[in-house]
Amino acid sequence: MESLSPHVVCAAKLPILNPNEFDVWKMRIEQYFLMTNYSLWEVIFNGDSPIPTRVIEGVVQPVAPTTAKQRLARKNELKARGTLLMALPDKHQLKFNIHKDAKTLMEAIEKRFGGNKETKKVQKTLLKQQYKNFTGSSSESLDQIYNRLQKLISQLEILGESLSQKDINLKFLRSLPTEWRTHTFIWRNKTDLEEQSLDDLFNSLKIYEAEVKSTCSASTFTQNIAFVSSQNTDSTNEPVSAVTSESAASAKIPVSDLSNVDTLSNAIIYSFFASQSNSPQLDNDDLKQIDADDLEEMDLKWQMAMLTVRARRFFQRTRRNLGANGPTLMGFDMSKVECYNCHMKGHFARECTSPKDTRRNVAAEPQRRNVPV
Repeated sequence: MESLSPHVVCAAKLPILNPNEFDVWKMRIEQYFLMTNYSLWEVIFNGDSPIPTRVIEGVVQPVAPTTAKQRLARKNELKARGTLLMALPDKHQLKFNIHKDAKTLMEAIEKRFGGNKETKKVQKTLLKQQYKNFTGSSSESLDQIYNRLQKLISQLEILGESLSQKDINLKFLRSLPTEWRTHTFIWRNKTDLEEQSLDDLFNSLKIYEAEVKSTCSASTFTQNIAFVSSQNTDSTNEPVSAVTSESAASAKIPVSDLSNVDTLSNAIIYSFFASQSNSPQLDNDDLKQIDADDLEEMDLKWQMAMLTVRARRFFQRTRRNLGANGPTLMGFDMSKVECYNCHMKGHFARECTSPKDTRRNVAAEPQRRNVPV
């Protein structure tokens, strides 16, 4: 009867040393020997038994191993040394070939690429600075940001730098791009943040990655909405007076290009409210502890969402589309303007050609009352 589970042979690939990542290579080479023959790593780490020797005419000379134990020890020594040499780049082969046993060879490799106390101190300082300035970009996926941070943390831990779990989690949350801000805001204010591992935090955020990426463009759109076009920024600071300006009646102010009202509302409202279903219920004391900029951001997003609700309702009531495909002009219907003088529509009182209404002037003047003294 044929075997239902044939034997599978798994060959481990020998890790080649990267001079800039010696600590990683050391861990990988140890794992390699663990999978193949861990007794070889023990030879490298502890050294093997002394080579058998004998004295010939007063001179100590090595002799060939005679016992089975001596032959096995010699075989392990040669295999361990040969494996270490094969794990080195070609340009370093000749330099390290002078070391005749595996233990001294490994010590020489560590001294050359692992650095001394001073170099490790400098390396630790550089890694701490990288950790402090660590940030992700919108072009990266959540996995890429997580992997970069995890590698940096591992390098710091190898050099003896300990980081608290809360500090690691906060660093990850603060390093995420702005489209993650709503989710990170919620997580930063959780009381059990230090109890979460980085892996748990990553997996919790991973659930929302597709949603965040799909609404990224909408979020960017809401943050850049302005009522005055950027092509006319020079004129936005000029005061506009509807009373003193001759052309105020017919002036129309160009505003930024907007999509139709439904698209505008969907973009802003969805980007703000979609991620609010799991928001914590905050009381007044909680609000006092939240960062002021975060509170202002929440307030601005809320007002923007409410404004677009009003825009949608206005469109449904009047059928006036506030966001045509082309540049939109803001103004009023001159035909609905009523003159204070003649009470006709279509012009202001200062433009009226009819005789002035004296009754309006008399009514406007305060009445005087004579009192006998």
